[in-house]
Amino acid sequence: SSGINAEWTLRPGNNRKCKIVKRDTFTKMKHEKAKEKKKRRKTAAEMREALGDAAPPKPVPHTTESLRAPDVTAVEEGDEEVAADAQNDEFAGYFDCQTTPKILITTNKKSSLKTRKLLDELVNMMPNSEYIKRGKVDMKQLVKESVDKEYTHVVVINEDMKKPNSVVVCHLPEGPTATFRLTSVKLKKQLKRHGNATRHRPEVILNNFKTRLGHSVGRMLGSLFHMDPEFKGRNVVTFHNQRDFIFLRRHRYIFKNSARVGLQELGPRLTLKLRRFQTGTFDTTGGEYEWYHNHKTMDVSRRTFFL
Repeated sequence: SSGINAEWTLRPGNNRKCKIVKRDTFTKMKHEKAKEKKKRRKTAAEMREALGDAAPPKPVPHTTESLRAPDVTAVEEGDEEVAADAQNDEFAGYFDCQTTPKILITTNKKSSLKTRKLLDELVNMMPNSEYIKRGKVDMKQLVKESVDKEYTHVVVINEDMKKPNSVVVCHLPEGPTATFRLTSVKLKKQLKRHGNATRHRPEVILNNFKTRLGHSVGRMLGSLFHMDPEFKGRNVVTFHNQRDFIFLRRHRYIFKNSARVGLQELGPRLTLKLRRFQTGTFDTTGGEYEWYHNHKTMDVSRRTFFL
């Protein structure tokens, strides 16, 4: 009976009357567990250092990303077929610096102050872009007028309850068109120790797009920027895909010495999640969809990703 009672006293989940004792017991157990883990890591590191090249490989932790389900559309590094397709797709001219992007950024018909502030920062981030008030023009007419004025892209920020909630990116004149859900929006002033951006053309990083669809989406987002960056500005725009969430970040890098580099976030900070990918320009009725998110069939497994 003494052993049972001793085990019972160490369990933090029992219904004790004294919450302070319960909290202190749990904190002590957590501290001891972390101490043992640190000791095991130290012993393993000393063993690897003593064995040198004969040491066993360091175990790779299992994550949701590393355990993703196999995908027939996955792109291997150095795939010649994908490289050939990239040289002939609608975005090849941007990546070869033969086409300069000209972007029209607008909102839904009635935009709030927060959405307009986000637009100001997006215009500052993307060279050769301008904001034009949409008024009462519908989307199809907006696309037609943008083609006539020789814009290469139309970016529309939609909102709900006076908060931006989706982004439509339409490549002109013949598409494709992508619709993203927009979340976790933080403007420059909401970021701690943020910097003030310059108008230099930024470097663009497209990271972790691993499927055919992911390559198309990544190249579409990359085509919003001129692929001849001005390195003097030391600005970097990153589109990082992780578990089908695309994180947009903008930084300025600072070389502290030959081995260390510092980063200063410039803003804005936001997260995109693809909802629809259409082959042509925006057309919700007669358009042909290459990919459409269906949560009933696509959200069954947490290890299935599409980008």
